[in-house]
Amino acid sequence: MLGVTSPINTASPKPIEIQRTKELEESLKQYGLFETDDELTHRMEVLGKINQLVKDWIKEVSLRKNLPLNVAESIGGKIFTFGSYRLGVHTKGADIDTLCVAPRHIYRSDFFTSFVELLKEQPEVQDLRAVEEAYVPVIKMKFDGIELDMLFARLELKAIPEDQTLRDVNLLKNLDPRCVRSLNGCRVTDEILNLVPCIESFRLSLRAIKLWAKRHGVYSNVLGYLGGVSWAMLVARTCQLYPNAAAATLVQKFFLVFSQWPWPNPVLLKQPEENKLGFVVWDPRINVADRFHLMPIITPAYPQQNSTFNVSSSTKEVMQDEFKQGLAITDDIMFGKAEWTKLFEPSNFFLKYRHFIVLQATASSKDHHLEWHGLVESKIRILINNLEKHPSIALAHINPESHCSSESEADTFQSLWFIGLQFAKTENLNVDLTSDIQSFTDTVMRQATQINLYKPGMKIEAKHVKRKELSRYLPSSILVKQKKAHNMPLFSNTPPENSLKTTPIPEFNEDSNNTSQQNQSVSDLAHTLDTKTPSVKMHNRSSMGVPDFVSSSVTSGLKRSLESSDLNSEIKRFHCENLNNITAGNNCQDSCVPFLEKYTSKPEESPKNFQISGLETKSVAGSNLNTSTQSRENFVKEFADTSMDSSNVNNGLNETSGVEDVDNL
Repeated sequence: MLGVTSPINTASPKPIEIQRTKELEESLKQYGLFETDDELTHRMEVLGKINQLVKDWIKEVSLRKNLPLNVAESIGGKIFTFGSYRLGVHTKGADIDTLCVAPRHIYRSDFFTSFVELLKEQPEVQDLRAVEEAYVPVIKMKFDGIELDMLFARLELKAIPEDQTLRDVNLLKNLDPRCVRSLNGCRVTDEILNLVPCIESFRLSLRAIKLWAKRHGVYSNVLGYLGGVSWAMLVARTCQLYPNAAAATLVQKFFLVFSQWPWPNPVLLKQPEENKLGFVVWDPRINVADRFHLMPIITPAYPQQNSTFNVSSSTKEVMQDEFKQGLAITDDIMFGKAEWTKLFEPSNFFLKYRHFIVLQATASSKDHHLEWHGLVESKIRILINNLEKHPSIALAHINPESHCSSESEADTFQSLWFIGLQFAKTENLNVDLTSDIQSFTDTVMRQATQINLYKPGMKIEAKHVKRKELSRYLPSSILVKQKKAHNMPLFSNTPPENSLKTTPIPEFNEDSNNTSQQNQSVSDLAHTLDTKTPSVKMHNRSSMGVPDFVSSSVTSGLKRSLESSDLNSEIKRFHCENLNNITAGNNCQDSCVPFLEKYTSKPEESPKNFQISGLETKSVAGSNLNTSTQSRENFVKEFADTSMDSSNVNNGLNETSGVEDVDNL
C-alpha cells in the first residue's frame, strides 16, 4: 500500500489515455520545458566542478585546523541536489538547489567566510550573494551561466564518504535547527521519489501541473499559494491513489481529487514518524497554531512540517476555483473536445476585478532594488491578511507576477504588485484602508531596519487603481493579451493554428465487468469527503451536468466513467479512522484534527456610493463596482474534537521571518 490509504483504482491505462499522454508530452515541448542533451550535460559539469570545489575547500579548512594531511585528503564532503532538479522536472534556465554536506569540524561560519572567498576567486562565478541571516541560510550565485542556491549542513560525522545518503533519521541527532531545515529539502525530495509508484508518470504529470499553476498565477509559496514542493506532494498523492494510471489521466484525477478535498484535512504521503528526537513537528493535537492552517500538505520526511502555512483564505479560494476550472477543462481534453493548450492558457487576472491595490517598491540602485524587492515580496502576505480582516473586503487576490513600472525615473528601479479586490455586498460603502496599509508598511520598514537592509532611496507605496487606469502602470501588450484571453470561449471545437490535434475519444461501452466502480456522480463524492459539510453545488457527471462557470451547452452529451465510489469509500474510511483514533485517545501520529466547514455563499452585488480612503488614489463616490465573477465562499471553522487542550503551547513558528525559504524543502 502506497500512502495512508489503499489505491482508488489500479487499472492499467487504456489506449486513448496513452494517446492523451503523448499529446500532453508534445504540448509541453512547445512550451520549452525540456532541456537538450547538451544543456543537461552542462548542468552535470557545473555540479561536478562545485563538488570538487567543496572537497578542496574542506581539505584546506581541515589542514588549517591542524588535521593530518592523510586525514584531510580522505575526509570528503559532498554536494546533494534537491527540488525540481532532483525530482527531474526542472525547465530550461531553472536554477539548481544544492546542499553542501560537511563533517563535524566544519562550521557554518567557515562556509559563509572562507568558502565564499573561494567562490569569489572562481572566474565562472557571477552575482554571488550570501544570505547567512535567512531562515534557511543560503549562498546564491551563477556558476558558468547556471543559477545555484547552495545550503549548508554539518553532520556529526568524522568524514563524509562518496556513498553517504541522508535518509537515516539518526543523522539529525544533535544538529541545530538550521542544519535540520537545510537537510530537510533533500530528505523530503528523496522521500517523494520513494513514495510514488511510477516515477516517469509522476514527472510528466508534475511538469504539466507546475506549468498550469504558473500560467494561472497560483505558484508562489511566499505569496500564499503553493510552491514547488507542495505541488509535487499533491501530484505524488494522486499517483498513490492511481498507481498505474498514465500521466494524462493523473492530471485529470489531480483536479478531481483536490477540487473535492475536504480542507483543512491534511494531505499525507505516509504515516508520520514517531517524534523520537524531540523536534517540532506538525501536529494540531499539540500545537495550537497548526489547527488554523487552511490547506495543510505535510512533508513526508521527519521532522514533518506543513509546507503551506502561508496560505490565506483568499489564496485558498483562488486555488479552489482554479482546481474546479482545471477539472472541467481536463474532462473536455480527455474526451477530445479541447486540447492541452487550453489548460495552459493564462488567467485573466486584470479583467477579473475593477478595483486594485498597486504596491510599488522603489530603490535607487539595481543591487539595492534586488534586496528590497525580495523583502517586500516576502511581506505582502501580511497585507493580504490585513485586508481579509476588513469587513468590507470579501477577497484580496494577489497576482504573484511582479512588473516593472512604465513610469519610473531613469535613476530609480521599481517593482509593482497588483491585488485585485472583491468587496462584500454593502450599501453606501466607504472603505478606509489606512490602518491596514500603515501596518504593512511599518512591518516592512521595521524588518528592513532590523536586518540592516534599508538603504536611502528605498520606498514602498500603495495606491488604489481602477481597471481603466491600469494602462498607466502596465504596458499595453499585457492588457491586450489579457483581453484576448478573456474574450475567447472557454472551450473551442476549432483547434488554434500550429496546435496539436487530439484524437477523439470513443464512446464507452458500458461493460458490466467494468462498471462496478464507476458511474457515480461527483456530487456524491463531495458529500462523502466530509459528511459533516453541507453539500456544495457540484456538476453531476453521470447526468452530463457542468460547473456553474461553464455553459451547459458546451459539454452537452458528455459521457464519463468515474471511480468516485471507490474514492468516496477510501476517503470516508480514512477520515473515520482518524476521528475514531482521536476520540478514543489514540496517540497515533497519522490522526488529524476533524474540522467542520460550514459553507455559506454571498450573492454578488456592486456596492453603491463606493469610496476607498487611506490610499494615495481614491475612487469617486457613486462609481459602480464589478466584483469577481465567482462568488465568495466564507468558511467558518469549528473544532469537533473537544478533547484538545487549548492551553498547549504554540509550536513557535515565526510567521514573519524566513517564510520565503519554506519552498526550499
